[in-house]
Amino acid sequence: MVSYRRNFIPGGTYFFTVTLNDRRARHLTEHIDALRQAFRTTRRERPFDVVAIAVLPDHLHAILILPTGNADFSGRWRRIKSLFTRALVARDVPLARTGKGEYNLWQRRFWEHTIRDLTDLERHVDYIHFNPVRHGLVARALDWPYSSFRRYVRMGLLPADWGGGPAVLVGDFGEPLS
Repeated sequence: MVSYRRNFIPGGTYFFTVTLNDRRARHLTEHIDALRQAFRTTRRERPFDVVAIAVLPDHLHAILILPTGNADFSGRWRRIKSLFTRALVARDVPLARTGKGEYNLWQRRFWEHTIRDLTDLERHVDYIHFNPVRHGLVARALDWPYSSFRRYVRMGLLPADWGGGPAVLVGDFGEPLS
């Protein structure tokens, strides 16, 4: 088994890609209310700030800032995944199970990148906001309803016409190019 090291920095800022096992599934957007509730509950129990987020049908990208003195992003993702899975089970959404009887909704691991500086942060925020366009879900970033992009426009941080068409974003962001 490959030895993977995570970079745990208390109070750190991290970029994440979290993915469903079935890349054809649409659970995240079809049950966005349950996902939002999972985030709210987890934030109440284990605080964190969301800098940027885009939820696609089968995966999501997010930049989170953890509180000073705390580096447990894995526990936060475990809680979000668990709450979302329980919500789908309660709604009688058919979910596959593993040989151990566990629900097979999420990929076990997730991609994590420690944000190094302001340039790195801006590059990852842009990647997040452009991702629905990149995947062909919408023609403009503004058209995707499950993203923090509109908040950035309201705050005057990005113009509404930003991400209005094809662009090339270079970098390894934790998912294969399609």
